[in-house]
Amino acid sequence: MKKLLVLALLCAFCACTNPDGARRILTQQGYTDITLTGYDAWSCGQDDWYSTGFVATNVNGVRVTGVVCQGMFKGATIRFK
Repeated sequence: MKKLLVLALLCAFCACTNPDGARRILTQQGYTDITLTGYDAWSCGQDDWYSTGFVATNVNGVRVTGVVCQGMFKGATIRFK
């Protein structure tokens, strides 16, 4: 039972997204028509706690796909695919 609990906690911490924070950051940077696509594995650095995928329209009117990476003790990074 303890092993199952530990496994569940590890999975919960590994697959974290921050939809409200990601939407706020993208909006502040001028992105519109934002669609969040959920957890995006392997797209962020090891210091990032949150990985939230998105599709949005940038300030030039171009549709872009990417991920918002956020850490507990650092800011956010927008990475594009």
